[in-house]
Amino acid sequence: MRPHKIQPHFSLNYEKELNPQQLAVVKAPGGPMLVIAGAGSGKTRVVTYRVAYLIESGLDPAGILLVTFTNKAAREMLHRVQLLVPGFMGVGGKVWGGTFHHIGNRILRRHAPLVGYHPNFTILDREDAKSLMEACITELKINPKGSRFPKGEVLEDMVGLSVNTRRPIDEIVFERYAFFYELLDDIRAVAEHYRKRKRELNAMDFDDLLFYWEALLREHAEVQARYGEQFQHILVDEYQDTNRIQAEIVDLLAERHGNVMVVGDDSQSIYSFRGANFANILTFPERYPKARIFKLEVNYRSTPQILHLANASIMHNRVQFPKELQTVRPAGVTPFLVPA
Repeated sequence: MRPHKIQPHFSLNYEKELNPQQLAVVKAPGGPMLVIAGAGSGKTRVVTYRVAYLIESGLDPAGILLVTFTNKAAREMLHRVQLLVPGFMGVGGKVWGGTFHHIGNRILRRHAPLVGYHPNFTILDREDAKSLMEACITELKINPKGSRFPKGEVLEDMVGLSVNTRRPIDEIVFERYAFFYELLDDIRAVAEHYRKRKRELNAMDFDDLLFYWEALLREHAEVQARYGEQFQHILVDEYQDTNRIQAEIVDLLAERHGNVMVVGDDSQSIYSFRGANFANILTFPERYPKARIFKLEVNYRSTPQILHLANASIMHNRVQFPKELQTVRPAGVTPFLVPA
């Protein structure tokens, strides 16, 4: 259901609170937006003011989806919005804010039967998932071959990478766990049994929350239409650290209206070991040909000497969105190398 429109009312002085680059992002019209936010450039401030601006423009808060990488960050951002827009006190409870897993859990509770689960499914934490994986090894009576067969937590990592990167487990083992490749048949059998046991127990692990959320949107047009209609504006923080399945969830939700703003820095992607794919941010303009690219290049955190070093290092990246960070801070100590 499309959120209702509220009468616009602007109380914030955006021109006073934001620098020109930040202001351009916050007051931009709808459509796809890629915001390349350099380190210390006020990224959180921009996202917060963007949410406030959308609300003051008359958008029902329930029509805003704000996805961050920690629930703490989402709570802090929504709390700031409440402080910025006093006439909308309490809107933080209406804006859909949280991690991909948190939002996925909320939606799956409503539609679990469509993916073969009951709405009261249990969520396995990492220790629970490890224990269940080890139980699967025991149930299949697989010979652990001394200490050479991977432990439950290692198998859980393999399965998680397979889900988040949408690649067969064979490729994951060959690429990252080659020393276990001769055990691939048994690994594959354990992974399949693990999936079966989770269904029998009406349990999902954290990776399932993404997998089944994406399946809901892709395989059930009425679900995609419902949330595509509800979320009139989608904002994604730390986009450079999204994995393939997270990027596809965003694309499916934004398919109807294209009002998606992703914020990140291609120079700060460090989570590839967890399946993050910085290609998501690099290929955003290809997937959204009408996307406007904004850059936040004013740094409020570092001294000129540190920024000079950072700029000199980043310029050697073969694939990137070029940017030149500038600072407002006074001169400081020149960085130097200390052998240890």
